[in-house]
Amino acid sequence: QVQLAESGGGTVQPGGSLRLSCKISGRTPNYYSLAWFRQTPGKEREGISCISTSDGMTYYADSVKGRFTISRDNSKDTVYLQMTSLRPEDSAVYYCAMGDVMLVRPRDPDDWHSWGQGTQVTVSS
Repeated sequence: QVQLAESGGGTVQPGGSLRLSCKISGRTPNYYSLAWFRQTPGKEREGISCISTSDGMTYYADSVKGRFTISRDNSKDTVYLQMTSLRPEDSAVYYCAMGDVMLVRPRDPDDWHSWGQGTQVTVSS
């Protein structure tokens, strides 16, 4: 069984930056995809970024493209989400999720089998 643990959330002013971390532990597959989702109360969970460990390909939703960067450090078993130029509408609980390596876009949360507990990001002046 694999465990995911997010960290790095907090409160930041508009235009600011945060880096989220997703620490992976347990029985990790050799290859997998790792995605970041976010959710606000009353709304569906939105997939915003994804990275594949087979070829390093990344995906970004239009809402974050050019502002967020997903990366991984294999030596630390950690995937990061660097968030810049943050906006109030980026406020949400952010989750990392692991899925099959063939997943290239975080469309449906049900496709992802392992989840972290989430970390709150608040963008406010």
